[in-house]
Amino acid sequence: MPATRDELMAFLADLDIEVTTVDHQPVFTVAESGDLHDRIPGGHTKNLFVKDKKSRLFLIVLLHDATVDLKKIHQIIGAQGRVSFGNADLLMEVLGVEPGSVTPFSLINDRDALRVTPVFDAAMMQHEVLNYHPLKNDATTAISAQDLLKFARACGHDPKVLAASDQAIEAGL
Repeated sequence: MPATRDELMAFLADLDIEVTTVDHQPVFTVAESGDLHDRIPGGHTKNLFVKDKKSRLFLIVLLHDATVDLKKIHQIIGAQGRVSFGNADLLMEVLGVEPGSVTPFSLINDRDALRVTPVFDAAMMQHEVLNYHPLKNDATTAISAQDLLKFARACGHDPKVLAASDQAIEAGL
């Protein structure tokens, strides 16, 4: 069974990671979350769950308005050939979340198999506070960038911080 929001919060508390969570109506896309950006401070984000030709999985986490060249991203993240989006069944199997709820917090559900390589965009990591869904899209949880790294490592992952977005590449990050 995938972790619940309460289990996620307990895991974060055990790591001495402070977060704040705001409940809201479910949002399924970045476009639907616009009013949240005014109400919740910090960097707002989007997540791309992709796989390469050898079925290696990646979770690319970026600022909400970042652009990515999907024809070239495989070269940046170390994928074998071009990437494609993972389907809903694979997403649930590996990360335990549904489309619209993809989040780096879902790495809590990949602690044993370690099937996913997390990629955190360097431009996103410039923000002190970042916002993600706590496993469902009816809330937003704020966490510091450093604590996000601490969380991912506690889940057994070694996240890659790379210039994955066009903005990060242009900024030379």
